[in-house]
Amino acid sequence: MRSLSVLAVLLCWALLAGPAAAAEPPRVLRYAFPVAETGFDPAQVSDLYSRTVVANIFESPLTYDLLARPARLKPQTAEALPVPSDNYRTWTLRLRPGIYFADDPAFKGQRRELVAEDYVYTVKRLYDPALKSPVVSQLENARLLGLSELKRAAIKDKAPFPYEREVEGVRALDRYTLQFRLAAPAPRFDYVLADSAMIGAVAREVVEHYGPQIMAHPVGTGPFRLAAWKRSSKIVLERNPGFREQHYDERPEPGDAEGEAIARRLAGRRLPMLDRVEISIVEESQPRLLGFLNAEHDYLDRLPPELSPMAVPGGQLAPHLAKKGVQLQRVLGADIGFSYFAMENPVVGGYAPAQVALRRAIALAYDTQAENVQARKGQSVAAQSIVPPHTTGYDPRFKSEMSDQDLARAQALLDLHGWVDRNGDGWRDQPDGQPLLIEYATQPDQASRVLTEIWQRAFNVLRIRVQFKPAKWPENLKASRAGKLMMWGVAWSATTPDVSYMLDLLYGPSKGQANHARFNLPEMNELFERQAVLPDGPERLALIERIKRLGVAFMPYKINNHRLLTDLLHPWVDGYRRHPFMRETWRYMDVDPARQAAAH
Repeated sequence: MRSLSVLAVLLCWALLAGPAAAAEPPRVLRYAFPVAETGFDPAQVSDLYSRTVVANIFESPLTYDLLARPARLKPQTAEALPVPSDNYRTWTLRLRPGIYFADDPAFKGQRRELVAEDYVYTVKRLYDPALKSPVVSQLENARLLGLSELKRAAIKDKAPFPYEREVEGVRALDRYTLQFRLAAPAPRFDYVLADSAMIGAVAREVVEHYGPQIMAHPVGTGPFRLAAWKRSSKIVLERNPGFREQHYDERPEPGDAEGEAIARRLAGRRLPMLDRVEISIVEESQPRLLGFLNAEHDYLDRLPPELSPMAVPGGQLAPHLAKKGVQLQRVLGADIGFSYFAMENPVVGGYAPAQVALRRAIALAYDTQAENVQARKGQSVAAQSIVPPHTTGYDPRFKSEMSDQDLARAQALLDLHGWVDRNGDGWRDQPDGQPLLIEYATQPDQASRVLTEIWQRAFNVLRIRVQFKPAKWPENLKASRAGKLMMWGVAWSATTPDVSYMLDLLYGPSKGQANHARFNLPEMNELFERQAVLPDGPERLALIERIKRLGVAFMPYKINNHRLLTDLLHPWVDGYRRHPFMRETWRYMDVDPARQAAAH
């Protein structure tokens, strides 16, 4: 009798709880990249979009607090922030035990714990000349002891990189203790340890298992893993079922009302909150906005400038979007938009007065204001130097000729230095009488076409022939790294508050890596090295000021603007807040599946 009573109670409970006990629909975040990815190996990618995916799969020892402004570091796989010693030449940290890589066939059915040797291997891969890492310059500039020497020896001997050889620069002192040693003081080296897209831990077994296919097989310790990938079309990430227990604990600064509200709503939630992230590649702006308006995408990352007049007229959310509950976030980016001149090119490169005059004349002819109005639609501000907002040395009061359009001065510079029409055909020639033709690499998208028209007007006014050579962005990137482009226009985003990452574009030893212009001026190199070892303060700021002015004087880069980054989010998206430096933000985001489904 008692058994029947218990059975009846259980049956009633099941009937009552049935609908609530049903599996919840997956929490899926959907959005689009405007540019195709290149792959997912931390050692081999430098573009923003690939790095964004990589940072959500792999984990660096440190990260940033998502809500803190200004940016504030916190531990990620490390137990605590690293302890510097020997005047910032030695940095030691201990990893948190019990962190595991996502399951993968490379591990042959065994759970694979993250250990200090994994970071040693990860760092060494950046120096392997066979990989031609585009981001290794950050570590080479920090001068980790012994690693650059290993790289040079491997190149000289045409031998495989000696991964087994121990070096002082990066060592595992025991299973969980990691130590970095540098040849010179590096007061901001801890920022490097927060870049998951570069120094996210890679397991050697995975690299050796997949070999040349490693770009398609990212295996990290992070909250997500790659579930599907159709190149240049679709990227799908899914929750890593083996991800450790982690809870939302982001801490905004006191008085930050927006940040405090997010922290209250999400405090204590298990991370990641999302089950999947689905990314489409939609290069054209209008289809990307249409996908958002049709609720096919949950948020629009970086509203295309040409569409801002209809979505955020005057910087305010359009009434029809506000009525739908769309959220608006708008911040000044830690980036620069620029066009570079190839300094090793015989026409636009070089350091002689005539070549400097040519570059400065072209820069002075370009209408930055027209770009900000016609191409950026007010979603940018004019830049004065290579130093972007949110980084050390940025001064909104600094003024240079970088943003000026002065056609009379541009014409005078060309006339004075012999860039004149010598054969009477109406076009300027080189000082030696050879025809003058500028080749400008571009992309076949709508925004690039508008920029091309502005550049065409500038060259026409100067009476300089120009040929625009369109190609897909990854193709231009590859050609640029190889030094095969004469001019190209791109954007470059700071990865840390340390401006050295941006100044690296002017540092000679980084040519072919961050330094796409291949600029190499001894005075600039000396200034870069001096500022890198100084703690923040007036002395360092003075050196950065000198670097900014030399960059304007020699004009290897025509710095155009800093972008205003505008993001639109549907009301069912929570937890999003753009951070100037961190990419691993998906673990902190959530969607409401019921509201998401109701929109369809």
